[in-house]
Amino acid sequence: MTQPPDDLRSTFLPCPEGRLHVYSAGDHGSPVLLLSGAGVDNALLSWRHLIPVLARRHQVLALDWPKQGRSRPWSGKATHERMLGCVTEVLDRFGLDSATLVGLSQGGALALAYAIDHPERVKRLVALAPAGILSFPPGVHQLLWLTAKLPLLNRTLPTAAFRSRARIAEFARHALFAGPVWDFDDVVDEIAEEVHEAGGGASDWQNASIGPLRMRVDLRPRLPEITTPTLIIQGDKDIGVHPERTRAAAALIPCCRLEVLAGVGHWSSRQTPDRVNRLITDFLAMDGVDPLG
Repeated sequence: MTQPPDDLRSTFLPCPEGRLHVYSAGDHGSPVLLLSGAGVDNALLSWRHLIPVLARRHQVLALDWPKQGRSRPWSGKATHERMLGCVTEVLDRFGLDSATLVGLSQGGALALAYAIDHPERVKRLVALAPAGILSFPPGVHQLLWLTAKLPLLNRTLPTAAFRSRARIAEFARHALFAGPVWDFDDVVDEIAEEVHEAGGGASDWQNASIGPLRMRVDLRPRLPEITTPTLIIQGDKDIGVHPERTRAAAALIPCCRLEVLAGVGHWSSRQTPDRVNRLITDFLAMDGVDPLG
């Protein structure tokens, strides 16, 4: 198993469905909770390069979503509502009234949703290529819904394909990145390990978010309710979350700054960690300052 850095600590939260795992680092400063993406992802895959940088000045928590990383075994479905509940459980377990939320893709959608439902508990908000702001044309939507309903399509076949390291590398190059990644081989190894442990399919959240006629999770109508200072980071070559969708969503949030990264794909925290880390640390350093100023 890929080993975490020596200075990371692990906490397991007992839940009715299983155990929820959280990495922690840093003992001082304002708290930051990191929320990773869907599918073959986990806390270390998304945040390996960000955690040590933030830990210099912040108390950092990084959550393994149910059925990811070390949050196994887990029985039952990890739906949108249950995942939001996980955020509350982590904040309560560490005695935090509020924290900055940083989320990627699925984690970005859940960070936005949590800021809508629990504004008093979110101090600042960072979303990288957030999901939850997408819709699809008729026909395409129904095909995605059918895929989400059939385990053969959303789990069995992807898992079989991802048993090949070459297939994982091809997927990463074309679906996750849009340019060179200095630790690409490590990324592929980490994805392969997650596939070996949990399979290679879509997450429960992804599958449950798609209804037969429309998206069940569409945050766009409620984005104007977010009052938390917000930073959205988006790669301009992202094929999973189109930049124009993100631009439109950012425009709906009253106190939001959008940063579009040239030549970057969906997984910006691994493709260009130095750029992403700098944006996030600078944003958090502006506590009490208008992020749009």
